[in-house]
Amino acid sequence: MPVHYAGGACRLLNGDCLALLDQLPAQSIDLIFADPPYMLSNGGTTCASGKRVSVDKGKWDASAGIQADYEWNQKWLRACQRVLKPSGTIWVSGTHHVIFSIGFAMQNLGFHLLNTITWFKPNAAPNLACRFFTHSTEIVLWASPARRAPLPHTFHYRDMKAENGGKQMRDLWQIPDPDGTQVVWSLPTPAKREKSAGRHPTQKPLQLLDRIVRAGSSPNDLVLDPFNGSGTTGVAALAAGRRYVGIDTDREYLELTKRRIAELAR
Repeated sequence: MPVHYAGGACRLLNGDCLALLDQLPAQSIDLIFADPPYMLSNGGTTCASGKRVSVDKGKWDASAGIQADYEWNQKWLRACQRVLKPSGTIWVSGTHHVIFSIGFAMQNLGFHLLNTITWFKPNAAPNLACRFFTHSTEIVLWASPARRAPLPHTFHYRDMKAENGGKQMRDLWQIPDPDGTQVVWSLPTPAKREKSAGRHPTQKPLQLLDRIVRAGSSPNDLVLDPFNGSGTTGVAALAAGRRYVGIDTDREYLELTKRRIAELAR
């Protein structure tokens, strides 16, 4: 297995996630967070720092067509399903461009969908076309690998309730409301300090991954991200006392992850 980095509770693997997931033992992972390509690199533009910029991130983010995209989603989800423990769960982030394909693939593969979480971005980029409502949310699908009774998946319900002022935490998250409760998961996109070691075009805020990791796994559990990117999942997992495996085809982003992990020890 092409190990790019191994240190302490962290392993970073360089290569295609389909090939590398096949090399992991079955039912060995406690929690998976996946932020797959959104298939948005289509020649369009968006707004960044007040300027019109291209949305093209690379060939890895280009759509091959609805059917081909769906078949690929089935492949990587099936590979994730094989390595998840019965008590494990998978969390998949996406916008409307890809999340419906992923959700349909999950249903066809027999995943048990537990929640659809809405993440609201209060600092979302403005809509330059002025022909749509401004996109300011992402969906996180939370699922266990199969439907079982009783429900075996790990969920730290009491911890999440305590963080929400003693009230049940909803799937629409805000962190926090002035009175200590939440209605929507309101989280700004990553702050500059989270990009001090380098940038990735689809980086998620650390606060989002921190909550996911703590809600769905326990200390010393093994967390996997098949699309490692900037390594936010790994930073959150290691900071919470979990073990981590990250997979990425780009060695540059694995190096970025190493730098971010090194900052944890400072």
